[in-house]
Amino acid sequence: MPLVPSKYRGTTTYYHVHSELVRAAQYRGLTTYQDLAVIMALPPSGSHMGSEAGHVLGEIVEDEVGAGRPMLSAVAVSVSGRPGPGFFGLARDLGRLRTGEDEQAFWEAECKRVYEAWRRPLPVESR
Repeated sequence: MPLVPSKYRGTTTYYHVHSELVRAAQYRGLTTYQDLAVIMALPPSGSHMGSEAGHVLGEIVEDEVGAGRPMLSAVAVSVSGRPGPGFFGLARDLGRLRTGEDEQAFWEAECKRVYEAWRRPLPVESR
């Protein structure tokens, strides 16, 4: 049973946010919660934005982890350049981050796993 109740699964909002995360991962970059708020037609800050962005990210993460991939939301960060506490809480709930484990090291390692999972294929050289 999912930890995050479904609210966005199957909606265009879910797929737009997922696409933004994949694009960031393919370029080994990051996206911000504010970027996601724009995609979701939410205010750029505030508790409502944080709650809704966190909800869709939670659904995406559950689906990605269920498919055997890393936490795609690792590439989504706040203006501080780091994921919010919801990222680490969900990682603990999913058994991916142990209590007492270094959050920064976990996040950096998860970003690397995401980049590897979503890397763009190199073009084949013609000979």
